[in-house]
Amino acid sequence: MEHADLIVIGAGQSGLATAALAPQYGFTRNLLLEAAKEPGGSWPRHYDSLTLFSPARYSSLPGMRFPGDPDRYPRRDEVVNYLRDYARRVPADIRTSTSVASTRHQDGMWSVLAEDGREFTAGAVIAATGDYGTPFTPDVPGREDFGGRVLHAADYRSPGAFAGQRVVVVGGGNSAIQIAAELGTVADTILASRRPIAWAPQRPLGRDLHWWLKRTRLDVAPIRRLLARVPVSVIDDGHYRAALDRYGVERRDMFTRFTDEGVVWADGTKEAADVVLLATGYRLTFPYLHDSGALGADGAPLHRGGIATAVPGFGFVGMEFQRSFSSKTLRGVGRDAGYVLSRLRKG
Repeated sequence: MEHADLIVIGAGQSGLATAALAPQYGFTRNLLLEAAKEPGGSWPRHYDSLTLFSPARYSSLPGMRFPGDPDRYPRRDEVVNYLRDYARRVPADIRTSTSVASTRHQDGMWSVLAEDGREFTAGAVIAATGDYGTPFTPDVPGREDFGGRVLHAADYRSPGAFAGQRVVVVGGGNSAIQIAAELGTVADTILASRRPIAWAPQRPLGRDLHWWLKRTRLDVAPIRRLLARVPVSVIDDGHYRAALDRYGVERRDMFTRFTDEGVVWADGTKEAADVVLLATGYRLTFPYLHDSGALGADGAPLHRGGIATAVPGFGFVGMEFQRSFSSKTLRGVGRDAGYVLSRLRKG
């Protein structure tokens, strides 16, 4: 059994930011537990061409500037390399290949049990695993009859494997648009979504959208609950919208069911398809917290701003709209981590 001041579960952007800031709040012996073979969270598993919609200057974690031109939009591999470099500087003992099985609080102490049987204890624990480990798959009738492939965006890497095929991409967010645009270069591609695509200009009045969010303080304003209800918008400087037009990627209302050869649209028209690719997001789950007391009966975190309300010494970092519009982003996790750590402060 090993003891620490603080245990952070998850070594993605949220966990790394939390561990980096922890000493400022009295936590000196800190463990960072990561299920994967290296730090970086879900970033190494994202599709090859993924491009951030925030410039490098707004994509940094606490204490380390994102390198290179601050006005460029970094690609996936740049983020992966940045997180690797950041992890080397984090003042914590990072344990990779350590998947957490359960977390319990008893006698004023937290016990974290790994799936391999190792046990760790600490006075405080922060869950920073996010939601990218649980792809959401909508329940559409007839899926079991479909003779093609149904994939999630989590399984997608590059368009080459889909050359010459008929692909229906499901989703209306940034990832769905990026994937559909590049699939359109090699495949007969249709974009299916429940509502028309809501486009947001990437550089209104010549300034990046994130510059405006920071200047207006919409990132941290109390209207965050209202923002959480606003339909997802696709941030674009015109590149992706033009690409969809150029490659003939048509948007259609979501299909109603699968057939053995494809899908059926709302008007009853049938469409043949080889692949249906679901860019339908992820769901927040914490299977290792089922016996912790930190979750409600529905499995959702019981918290206020990331501070657990049902158990002492426990927090969350990296949840969407946890405290602000940017809580789930590279630029926002550090702010939330500092808030949570300040309230779990040791000493």
